[in-house]
Formats: sequence, structure tokens, C-alpha cells
Amino acid sequence: MAAHRLDRYLRGGRPPGGTRANPGCRDRTPPARRRAVWIGGGVYFALESPMWGGGLAVYDPDLPTVTPARAHLVTVSQFSDIAAQEMYRQPGTDVDMGALLAAGRLRLGPGRYELLVVLGALDGLPLVTLAAPWPMAAVRPVPPAAAYLRTIGAGLAEAHGWPAGRIAAHLAGLPGARERWTPGEVAALPGGGPAAGTG
Repeated sequence: MAAHRLDRYLRGGRPPGGTRANPGCRDRTPPARRRAVWIGGGVYFALESPMWGGGLAVYDPDLPTVTPARAHLVTVSQFSDIAAQEMYRQPGTDVDMGALLAAGRLRLGPGRYELLVVLGALDGLPLVTLAAPWPMAAVRPVPPAAAYLRTIGAGLAEAHGWPAGRIAAHLAGLPGARERWTPGEVAALPGGGPAAGTG
């Protein structure tokens, strides 16, 4: 959700606290618009993030809850290249948006983030995201790293304007995080807590 994190997908480079550099998109133009949204489904932490260490945030569109998110207006090629980077593939091939929009979901492979999901429409344009092709119950929870929580928290502050206490409570309550982190610990993370990096 944080603009500085999306910028690394668009322009390339290593995000603050990350261990790997993103190659970037073919089209490095910033999003035309950004908007805070709520989407059906839930987020949990599982597996291991090659970028951050610890569990990675995975979206399950079938969980019976709603999740704060951020919509970025990008081109098809940008979305395709962002998706490729999330899947640790080389950017450069466009997603078949016709097939995705017709089916509502398009599975590109067995790995994490390899299920593309149409969430609906926003301003007459499709609202699309990445999810895992398995349900939350299929994997064990894994606590996320501090740098990852700070990055997600920065996005919540930026997009939704939440105060630090609400961000900490939200993040510490997610499956995977709640097995390791308390709201107080999240709020006390070095570097200014979960909202660090905003502005």
C-alpha cells in the first residue's frame, strides 16, 4: 500500500529494509491515481518472504472478512510487470486481461501470488489484485519481520489515515502476526513504529 514500496516495483531498486532489488516495470510512469479501498477477503502471514524474511502477507479472497487496501491506477503492462516481480519472474509479458475479466480469476502457476482476482470495478475500471491459489487453512502461519510490518503500516497510514495505535492493533491481530507480535510491540518497532516512512 505504501507509495514508496510500489515505486520500487515501478522504477526498480531495493525497498527500505528489504534484501532484494526489484527490476522495475517497462513503463515506469507513476500511477495516475491512488485511492483507499476496502476489499472482501482477508490477509494472513505465512511461508517466508525472500525480500523481508519472516512470513509474507498473503491475501485470501474467500475469507469472510474485509481488508483495508489501496487501489493504484496502472496500465495493463504495469500490472503485468508488478505481478511478475511478485512471482519472481522476469517482467515483460502482458497478462491476458480478456481471459481474467471473463473468468474473474486466473491462475498463472502454483506459487504464492499466482492467482489473479477481479474484485469488482472502481470508477468503471476493473479492480484486480494478486492472491495465493490456496486457502489460508492450507498453510501454517509464520510471523512477519519488523521491517515488513513497518512497510505495511506506512501504507495504512498513507492510504487510510489511520493513527499508529489502530495500525498496530490491526497488524498484530492478523493470523501469523498474532502468534508473535502484540499491538504494543508493533507500535514500538524501531524507526518510528508501523507508520514510519509516511509523508
